Amino acid sequence: MTWAAGFAALALVAGLGPASAMEPLGPAAAPPVAPVARAGASGIGDDYFPLDGNGGIDVQRYEIHDTYRFRSRRLSGWTRLTITATEPLTSFNLDLLLPVMGVTVDGDTAAHERPDPHELTITPVQPLATGRTVEVVVRYVGRPGDIAWEGESNWVASSTEVIAVNQPHMATWWFPANDHPRDKALMDISISVPRGKVVVAGGQRVGREVTGAFATTRWLSAEPMAPYLAFFAAGPFEVEHGTHRGLPWVTAVSRAVPDRDFRRSQRLMRHSARLTSWLETQLGPYPFGSTGGVTTSLTTPFALENQTRPVYPVLAPGSGPVVVHELAHQWFGDSVSVESWHDIWLNEGAATFMEVRYGETRGRIDGTRWLQQQYDEHHGDADFWQVRLDDPGAERLFDHAVYARGAMLFQALRQIMGEAGFWRLLRRWVDEHAGSNASTEDFEAMAEQVSGRDLDDFFAAWLRGTTRPARTSANGLV
Repeated sequence: MTWAAGFAALALVAGLGPASAMEPLGPAAAPPVAPVARAGASGIGDDYFPLDGNGGIDVQRYEIHDTYRFRSRRLSGWTRLTITATEPLTSFNLDLLLPVMGVTVDGDTAAHERPDPHELTITPVQPLATGRTVEVVVRYVGRPGDIAWEGESNWVASSTEVIAVNQPHMATWWFPANDHPRDKALMDISISVPRGKVVVAGGQRVGREVTGAFATTRWLSAEPMAPYLAFFAAGPFEVEHGTHRGLPWVTAVSRAVPDRDFRRSQRLMRHSARLTSWLETQLGPYPFGSTGGVTTSLTTPFALENQTRPVYPVLAPGSGPVVVHELAHQWFGDSVSVESWHDIWLNEGAATFMEVRYGETRGRIDGTRWLQQQYDEHHGDADFWQVRLDDPGAERLFDHAVYARGAMLFQALRQIMGEAGFWRLLRRWVDEHAGSNASTEDFEAMAEQVSGRDLDDFFAAWLRGTTRPARTSANGLV
């Protein structure tokens, strides 16, 4: 109903008769006021890391062109970002730690400044209207290994090998990003290194071109990813590839790994495709177009679930569960990513639980018995229970309790819901939230919907409690 028709209807109800065409309809409506453009926020709104991500922009695609020189430890390059404004902007921020040499927006030179070592503020020649998509090119150069930010020194390199791998922050050491899991984008990564080196990254390799003493290798992702999940490794890698049940796989192991460890690592990486297929039987279709793994010779204290191609240090014998853990993250963490970093238990708890499940299928462990053992072993460990799973704090983001208690929650929930309901929940979770983000509250709601039960007390005990849950059937412990 338009405003004029509404006025006429009101007159009839009041017994005044229809409004005459000669009667005034009141003052003319004021034209709509266009939103006022303003500077985009310097953070996406994550309370653990206030400067992560940025307001007012949605990155659609990264085209990264980096050159790394091992002798000088110097990285130089440029990245083209396809960005859509989600609000009217006079300026916007990107996250980058390297020194910036210049910026353009749709080919025009744009002013830029560094209000913080982590922030790059870009002011285009003209403000950006909501919905406008632009191409932003940032040029940069520096030594990533010399850069520390907020206590993190995440670049790992030797004179012969380099890996760009870390969590929750890595992108800003080698390309400008809207660095938060909420903003996923396609990755087109081209890395130039001395021609004797091999470059591995996520997705599919689409080309390698030698120019003089350097070779440029290009890797392309078929599905959007969070910036921290993008990676590259360069060095004396031996690469293998193939197809398993229609799914392409690529593995790489550094030749700098000692021979005995190299052979074991190569066998373990070859199992990635088979383990991916096993995980499909548990969680549903694999969410990406390729799988695999990379083993580096460099010292890293962790393995990481880089999208399509997790990266591992040299693993000890019997480390199959570690590979299961990182591959499980392809569903829980990579495809379905956290809404905010305080939801990290969803990633790590699920991946650790899938290690337990893998042990069950091999006859090595029973999930119910495992839960009771964990519960009893941590009886007097107050520190283990003091961590709030749904809010561990930035300093305890990757605490052992987040992994172990997260997995315990999944097993306890399994015991409450039963096999059919529990696995239906997990498969529905990764299906409905595929390629997007989800929160702890989203998981609680879906668990209640699938189970048909009120699980408020269960989640209060396991997620928000800071003491050991009572040994009750309502907590999945009897």
